[in-house]
Amino acid sequence: MFAEHHDLIHEFPEHKARIHDLKMSDNHFARLFKEYDELDHELRRIQQNIETPSDEVTEELKKKRLHLKDEMFRMIIAE
Repeated sequence: MFAEHHDLIHEFPEHKARIHDLKMSDNHFARLFKEYDELDHELRRIQQNIETPSDEVTEELKKKRLHLKDEMFRMIIAE
């Protein structure tokens, strides 16, 4: 099974420049971005059966990733 890409550039390609600007200028956004990227990487490893946590753990990781994505999206569209 191939893991889906959920990194922010795949999720919001129309905001690529804004994401880059925020990563460079906003420490809070940069921290959230790093945490999101790490979660996304971990979830891809789970999808590829490299890691095999319980379903509950996987669902919690997905919820956390979604929460981070929502928070970052609010920052991306705020100008």
